[in-house]
Amino acid sequence: MDKQYLLTERAHLMCPNMHFGILFSINKKYDIKRIKNVIKSLSEAYPFLKSLIAKDDNGNLYYSLQEQLEIGYCEMHSLNSLEDDYRNINESGWDVRSEGLLRILTYPGDDGFEILFVAHHLLCDGRGLMELASSFADCYVKGTEPVYTKECLINSLKELPPGSDLPWISKIVIKNANKKWKKENHRVEYREYLEFERNFIKKNRLNMSFETISCEHLTSLKELCHNNDISINDYLVAKMMLDESIDKVVIAADVRKYLPNYKEGSMGNYSTAFSVVCHSKSQNLIETAKKVSRIVHQQIASPQKLMLVLACYLRMTPELIDAVAISTLGEYNSKSGRFVGRNMFGYTDRCGYCITNLGSHESDTIANAVFIPPASPANKKTTGVLTVNGMMNTCTVTA
Repeated sequence: MDKQYLLTERAHLMCPNMHFGILFSINKKYDIKRIKNVIKSLSEAYPFLKSLIAKDDNGNLYYSLQEQLEIGYCEMHSLNSLEDDYRNINESGWDVRSEGLLRILTYPGDDGFEILFVAHHLLCDGRGLMELASSFADCYVKGTEPVYTKECLINSLKELPPGSDLPWISKIVIKNANKKWKKENHRVEYREYLEFERNFIKKNRLNMSFETISCEHLTSLKELCHNNDISINDYLVAKMMLDESIDKVVIAADVRKYLPNYKEGSMGNYSTAFSVVCHSKSQNLIETAKKVSRIVHQQIASPQKLMLVLACYLRMTPELIDAVAISTLGEYNSKSGRFVGRNMFGYTDRCGYCITNLGSHESDTIANAVFIPPASPANKKTTGVLTVNGMMNTCTVTA
């Protein structure tokens, strides 16, 4: 595997709670030997599953393939412990220099089993993890071997669509932040970050709530949205705004179709996020959703707005990105890190609301699935949405 370096992924390296999960059901007899064989097949097909994060001779971070690295796997007793199990993974920390980027828990049942994939965000984004879960299920149920995929991350601004670069004022702000960071002449060591992470997670325990929307209810909701020319996601964003009395929600967006170098099935991060701000005094859900829809279409139509987050990461000094969370949320002394964390990442107020919708999937190997989203320190509440075989599940994480 050619060396793949952390660029946009760098934002996930030294930031707490940068992991997420997909819990999915397989209606086939639980066979531990078969599960281990499938996990082995996955690790051969997806190089990042057998990679650690290492430094090259110039100090640049990359995904280092380890031939002997095994994916962490544990058999659990009861699905009733899911929240505690997930929370324990969070609170145990994740040293990406020595621990693989995927952890797997299984929950055996009488007629099938549940399996939880927990991924560090350095491995992939939400859609990537859903593809990995589908690959596991297809291999386990039908014997369909996963296909080897050579990773190809976003390496430069040139790989984004034309017009994706930052507006000039944003370039100036980031350029000045980079200069100030350089003058400070220090860097965050990973061991310092890990200590900060442990303390932060102890003080900010994750809480999760789950909701299932039945096939019948979802069918009615789809009809309502179709008749009003809005999407399900527009509806969900508007509902969050009205329920929480807020006018701003961050939406995660998949950008694979805009990236010419993306290879189908690759691990890595190919997503962005943008804010939907809707100053509406209306308490009517459909009216608000229509306004949300117009704003979303405007954002997506502009490469500069859609790719804003990725362009920021690509223009920012990597070591400055490392310092953002620990400087804003911890006691690390970096004025430039605090400036970026306060003004660009929202780590001071920590009052954000976010929705990540992985869309709708039909599967003959996965019976049902739930997406547990990453709980960014910038957010007060994050909702993950996933629909499989006509049934929508949501998981809301608060910290």
